[in-house]
Amino acid sequence: MPRAVSLTDDLLSKYKTRVKELTLVPGGGGCFEVTLNGNLIYSKRQTGQFPTTEQITSAIEGSK
Repeated sequence: MPRAVSLTDDLLSKYKTRVKELTLVPGGGGCFEVTLNGNLIYSKRQTGQFPTTEQITSAIEGSK
């Protein structure tokens, strides 16, 4: 969970007031997914790796 919190902090710092809502849902089994407006933009289950801030910001920018 510390990496998820750190990633959240990075995203809030980068996007500031452009973020309307950001929700962390504790889970287990290595599941870590990021959705944007209901669309899955990153899945640790699919990649096998926890995302970097750069991977998530790239996915966010690419989905605009």
